Amino acid sequence: MKKVKVGLVQMSCTKDKQENLDKAIAKVREAAAKGAQIVCLQELFTSLYFCDVEDYDNFDLAEAIPGPSTDALQVVARELGVVIIASLFEKRAEGLYHNTTAVLDADGSYLGKYRKMHIPDDPAFYEKFYFTPGDLGYKVFQTKFAKIGILICWDQWYPEASRITALMGADIMFYPTAIGWATDQDEETNQDQYNAWQTIQRSHAVANGVPVVSVNRVGFEQDGAMKFWGGSFATNGQGKILYLGSHDQEETEVVELDLSESDFFRKHWPFLRDRRIDSYQPITKRYIDGD
Repeated sequence: MKKVKVGLVQMSCTKDKQENLDKAIAKVREAAAKGAQIVCLQELFTSLYFCDVEDYDNFDLAEAIPGPSTDALQVVARELGVVIIASLFEKRAEGLYHNTTAVLDADGSYLGKYRKMHIPDDPAFYEKFYFTPGDLGYKVFQTKFAKIGILICWDQWYPEASRITALMGADIMFYPTAIGWATDQDEETNQDQYNAWQTIQRSHAVANGVPVVSVNRVGFEQDGAMKFWGGSFATNGQGKILYLGSHDQEETEVVELDLSESDFFRKHWPFLRDRRIDSYQPITKRYIDGD
């Protein structure tokens, strides 16, 4: 029986990049003190969620990966013996930027990065202004404690992304994310949106028979127009909620995942085995209408 303890860090952010990094490191330490072996930070945790506006000055927030933030986190990972999943704004070259997550192993080594594949362009989420779609493909990383798959926020709506990540052998799928409610919405709409967000990710756990860990930011941003809804959660490979965060509080929680359950779930609910891969070619079309 293989069990892994994962830490979820749900926090609010400020305009001060160093302050956010220091806070995240303190929370990684808190998670490690609670027994976490793998700690996942939320999407773009070193800053406010700046994609609410199209502002060229925000590109100054980007950094190389590896770079200053990963350097600081590698020291912490090595000291504490924990894996750290760190979502950062990557400057790849002059004028070329990505929404990227770095993975640092428990010995402090840099294992690599995943670049967000699906990029939204919605009111208050103008990510296509900032981020080039990922070109590394879907990724898994063999860490000391488990083989982990990383997807980022908008990727969470796409079963194709989670399926491919699972087929690459991911023991756990992690989703660093940043999503919230417009504060002028009614409560019913808020709950419908959150339920849709949680449901689609739980369905990835069920369809693939692997645990899913989703870590979201919390707090009011955008001059009070946006309430990031927190609600971070962890499920087992059958979609059962093992931990559910609040909508308005910072939280550092550690959850134990039993990775041996995946074999049981896949044997008794053999969705992975019974796939008709010979019939799936049309999925590569934008729409099936004869054109």
